[in-house]
Amino acid sequence: MKFMGYKRADGTVGVRNYVLVLSSVVCANHVSRKISEAVPGTALFVHGNGCGQLGADGEQTQRTLDGIAKNPNIAAVLVVSLGCEGSSAERIVENVKTTGRPAAHVRIQECGGTTATINAGIEIIKGMAEKCLSQKREEADIKDLVVALECGGSDATSGISANPLVGWVSDRLISLGATAMLSETPEMIGAEHILSGRAVDPEVGKKVREIVNDVEKSANAMHVDLRGTNPTPGNIEGGLSSIEEKSMGCLTKAGSSKVMEVVRYGEIPKSNGLVIMDTPGFDVESVTGMLAGGSQVILFTTGRGTPVGAPIAPVIKITGNPNVAEWMKENIDFDASPITLGKESLESAGEKLFKKLLSVISGEQTSSEILGHTETGITRIGPSV
Repeated sequence: MKFMGYKRADGTVGVRNYVLVLSSVVCANHVSRKISEAVPGTALFVHGNGCGQLGADGEQTQRTLDGIAKNPNIAAVLVVSLGCEGSSAERIVENVKTTGRPAAHVRIQECGGTTATINAGIEIIKGMAEKCLSQKREEADIKDLVVALECGGSDATSGISANPLVGWVSDRLISLGATAMLSETPEMIGAEHILSGRAVDPEVGKKVREIVNDVEKSANAMHVDLRGTNPTPGNIEGGLSSIEEKSMGCLTKAGSSKVMEVVRYGEIPKSNGLVIMDTPGFDVESVTGMLAGGSQVILFTTGRGTPVGAPIAPVIKITGNPNVAEWMKENIDFDASPITLGKESLESAGEKLFKKLLSVISGEQTSSEILGHTETGITRIGPSV
């Protein structure tokens, strides 16, 4: 099956064509934002990390920034750094260049401050935009697609309509050779045996159990019980009674396909098919990790309603709650409530959502894109120093 995308020199395919302004550290966020605002057609990635991070925590941020910069939706990158931070802007630039895409770097300390760096960055990004934003869509194979599966603001309808609907589409994509990426490790607690039982081999099954156990260990180290914070108050108000019930609903987004691989936060998978990324349940951080892992589009279910988007990829918002579908209709791209109400079959709605996905990856804008939602967050696994 084919769609219309942007072919990159490294063989990947974008569903959007952005010139990215990427801040390497929180200190460079303001300058990065001003550069992006001055040049239409650019995307902006800012965050709160990049310095004062220890060991694996700093490496995770670096890996995430590397992956965001190499996402197939990115045509070219300007990295903006302060100049003395812990993250490496040079590494980001070199990694992008290995893909055959243009990359450049400006340092605030070397340019002479805020205004001089903004002006220098604008000149660089204008040249990139003139060269890259004229690229045309070409016919591409669906097997080059990596679809992130996400839920946020779940309620009782999520696990009986919207999530199984996404699972149906996920299985369809995988049958065509594409990749679907499941995340939110805390929302596998109590259902990890089901996912590990679907693993392609014992080693992958073991890894599924390990990442879930690690979440429990992290909570225990803080002397807290995850079951006191998950489900959230909003989940409970929406009708979810326990973490196990929430987890059972969450994993239906993964359909029935075998789990081919488990990857770290922000890591690019090596396998096609169903992949699990070890992320928090917090949707903004989870989505950011999957974008760094190469996802070009997100299928995002919500029962309570959320406007969350992403800066470098379309987010298709799906709800099975008829009240949310009406009350927050400007934020919802697909109404799955006819399944909840018994008015439509999963298969019928699945065909419609699959058609919607094909339209979006070929250029149709989603609600979050139209409204300008570009939320980001890189998860932390260590203290600041």
